[in-house]
This record gives sequence, C-alpha cells and structure tokens, in this order.
Amino acid sequence: MTIIVDGKKIADEIENKIKKEILRTKIVPSLASVLVGNDKPSKRYAKLIQRASARVGIHFEIYKFPENISEKELIDSISSLNKKDSVDGILLHVPLPEDIDERKIFSSINPEKDIEGVHPLNRGKMYMGIEDPVPCVAEAVIRVLSRYNVEICGKDAVVIGHSNTIGKPISALLLNRNATVTVCHEYTKDLRKYTEKADIIVSATGVKDLIREDMVREGAIVIDVGRDIDFKNVSKKVSLITPPFGGIGPVTVSILMEHTYKLAKKKVI
Repeated sequence: MTIIVDGKKIADEIENKIKKEILRTKIVPSLASVLVGNDKPSKRYAKLIQRASARVGIHFEIYKFPENISEKELIDSISSLNKKDSVDGILLHVPLPEDIDERKIFSSINPEKDIEGVHPLNRGKMYMGIEDPVPCVAEAVIRVLSRYNVEICGKDAVVIGHSNTIGKPISALLLNRNATVTVCHEYTKDLRKYTEKADIIVSATGVKDLIREDMVREGAIVIDVGRDIDFKNVSKKVSLITPPFGGIGPVTVSILMEHTYKLAKKKVI
C-alpha cells in the first residue's frame, strides 16, 4: 500500500512546537521578507509565510521593491536590514530580475541572519556537513523522509534539478547522509535510465508530469518538489509519495518558522 505524505500534519507539529517555545521563552522572533518585482509564486509564498508567522507568534514584515531597482539599491536595503537589531532573519525571494546578480545579493545578507542558508559561508558549511542553516526546501525533504522512517544511508537517490537554491542543496543533504546521489537536469540524456533504478527520487523542475509511472521502479520513494510527478499513476507503483499539494510546501514554510525562532534564540543565549 502506498503511503501518501501528509505534509500539513508534519507542518502543524513543527508549528505547534515553535508556538509553545515562543510562549515559554517569551522571545518574539522577527522575519524580514524581501520581495523584488511581481513574481506571482514569490508573492504567494510571502503570503503563506505571513500567515504562518501570525499562527506561531513571529513578527513578519515584507519589504517590496520595484522590478527596476538597481543592484546597489537592493544591496544597500539589505545592509540596512543587517544592521537592524529588531530583525532576526532575512529571507530573499527568488527569482530576481535578470539584471541583478543573485550571488551578489545572497552574499550581502548577514550570515547570522541568513534564514535560508544562501550566503556562501553557510552554503560552504553545508557542504562540509554543518547544516546550520540550510535551505528550507532541502531540509523539508529530509524531514519528510525522516518522519516516515525512510533509510537514506546506502540508497541510490536521483535528484532532478540542479538549481542553487533547491536541487544542489537537496543533493548535498542526501550526500551528508551517505546516499549515492545522481543529479539530473535539463541537459541529461535519457532521464528514465537514471530514475527507473533509483530507490529515492526527488524532482524539483516545475515541469508538469515529467516523471511518469514507467520511469519509476516498484516500491520507490518519490518526493515531488516542483509538481513534476504524474501523481495519479505514479502513486499506484511506489511505496511513498508526496502529493502535488499539501506535501513538501507546508513543511517548507514551517521549517522557515523554525529557522527564524532559532536565529532569534541565538541572540539571547
């Protein structure tokens, strides 16, 4: 029987724990969300974060900037947030406008306020096995696998997608847990050759129905990050799968809340 991951339940458990900790410690964390332009998925994500922040007791502020903001102006604005004692965590929504170098903006975030582990210092630590912090989507994948007692060590894992914010971090966290990891992407020839033998498949491309029933082996573990899976048919064949809605998404948001609280707690310890 296929297990369908209940991401909402996992997220509720994480949020309830954070809410209790905030009430117990009387620490009021503060999260600054930086949104540039009019990317619709980023706007939706910001709203989800705002609602979650209200549920657990985190102070949330969104800083919106126009599409035509210059790189220097954006860096200066983030530098101002770095200096604000009232701000515990900074979240930069991506993608950014094409004329802005994402790497420069990530590097401008104070590593001690880097909620998503995007600063080069924190990213380097992750590749050394020090996961504090790491991108929330990647941690959500690991948290789901752990919650359902999926053994990672020694397993053959295929990660589809090699973005700096999702695919690569997921690969790193799987490697940190001693999986044998293959990373596939848009230039990979014969994707099926890799997926049909995998014990664990994590797909994060945003290409609808990219992974079909004939591309997975019986009993595989399938994690859908980009709504890439033909859920109706693949779910008949695998042992565990995340649904396109209510899977990794809610867990990601709850982990963002957890990271914000941890950063605020570090300041008072």
